Amino acid sequence: MSTTSIEDDALVLKSYIKSYPDFPLPGILFRDIFNVFQNTDGLKLLDNILKKYATEIAGTVDCVAMLEARGFLLGTLMALHLNVPCVPVRKKGKLPGKVAQLEYSLEYAKDVLEVQLDVLKEGKRVLVIDDLLATGGTLDASIQLLRKTGAEVVQAVVIMELVDLEARKKIDIPIKSFIQY
Repeated sequence: MSTTSIEDDALVLKSYIKSYPDFPLPGILFRDIFNVFQNTDGLKLLDNILKKYATEIAGTVDCVAMLEARGFLLGTLMALHLNVPCVPVRKKGKLPGKVAQLEYSLEYAKDVLEVQLDVLKEGKRVLVIDDLLATGGTLDASIQLLRKTGAEVVQAVVIMELVDLEARKKIDIPIKSFIQY
């Protein structure tokens, strides 16, 4: 593990994030983390950040909930560093077995999230992870869904946060973001 701070590593990681103007709609500047995964130095840096942060929060969580789809890539790394299981949170109809589900509203539509129940137990302390916090709708719905299972959602981790959208005001748990735009 490097001797630099998480903050210093995050500044370097930010240089690996690609921005795409007017995607998926005019006026939106899309921040894409996939370039990090396409570069071994960027991926090592991301892994180092997650490893360092896992060391800081070790013992405070029992499970990592990974939000579809980029959160799956991040959540598996975080779960390995924390030595805890991980559970995917997905769109309706994508998970086998017994699931809990929650319908939620997006800007212009409704959607349904599901989570498998076999990993989650009453009182299990859960960390939620995703790549980006924008408006906060999916993160908030995921927190409500996990709580519906009896889990205690203790924190959210995102790699990037669009701070001007003020999603933190909607979320009632601590959020750790490494890169702010």
